[in-house]
Amino acid sequence: MTRPFAAFPIAFLFLLVWGTTALPAAAQGIESSTLQISLGAGDEAGFALPIRILILLTLLAFIPAMLVSMTSFVRIIIVMHFLRQALGTQQAPNNQVLIGLAVFLTLFVMGPVWDRVYQDALIPYQSGDLNELDALARAEVPLREFMLRQVREDDLALFVKIGKLPRPKSREELPLRVIVPAFMISELKTAFHIGFVLFLPFLVIDMVISAVLLSMGMMMLPPVMISTPFKLLLFVLVDGWGLVVGSLVESFRT
Repeated sequence: MTRPFAAFPIAFLFLLVWGTTALPAAAQGIESSTLQISLGAGDEAGFALPIRILILLTLLAFIPAMLVSMTSFVRIIIVMHFLRQALGTQQAPNNQVLIGLAVFLTLFVMGPVWDRVYQDALIPYQSGDLNELDALARAEVPLREFMLRQVREDDLALFVKIGKLPRPKSREELPLRVIVPAFMISELKTAFHIGFVLFLPFLVIDMVISAVLLSMGMMMLPPVMISTPFKLLLFVLVDGWGLVVGSLVESFRT
C-alpha cells in the first residue's frame, strides 16, 4: 500500500520531517525568558536546530526549481502548450488548468520514484538510522536513475565537454550538475518532437479549410473561424485528451 507521503516531492518531504522536529524545539525555547541560539554541532542524529531552520528556509526557495528541472513536468507542460496552440483555442484551457493538470500528471509519473525515496531515505531518517546528509544521498539515487533513463547521450556529452570534465567510465559517475541540465535539454527536445506530431493533423485541417474557402471565393472569411470547430470535433471524436495523456505517461516508461 502506497504511503500518503509518497505522492509528494522529496524536498517537501524533508521539509515536513524537519519542520515536525524543529518547531516543537523552537516552541520550548520561546517559553524561556532568554532565547539562546547556538550554531554548533547538534546531536549525533544530524544538524543543530538553527542549521535545520536555515536549510528549511533555503529549500523552500528551491522547490519550484526542483519540480521543473528534475521531474517530468517540463515535457508535460510544453506538450500541453503545443496542443492548445494546435487546436487554436487561444486561452482555453487556461494556464491555471494546464499547470494543474501538468502538476498532477507529474506526481503520477514520479510516484514510483517518490515511493523509493520514502522507503530508502525518509523512513530510515525518521527512525534515526540516517542523518540529513546520508538521507539526502540516498534520496538522490532514484532521481538520478529516473533522469538518466530519459536523458540522451549527446546531451550528456555536451555538458561534459562544456564543463571540461574527464570522460566517465559510466553514466552513473556523472555529477548532478551535468545530469540536470542535460536532462532538461533532452526533455525540451522530446517535447518539441511530440508537439510537431500533434500539429500535423490540425495543420491538414487548416490547409483543407483554406483551400475550400479560396475556391469558393470567400477570401474575406478567416479560415480559423471554420477550421476551429472541425478541429475540436476531431479532437473529441478520437478522445484526444486520453490519447495525449496516455502517450505522455507511456513515454516516461522507456
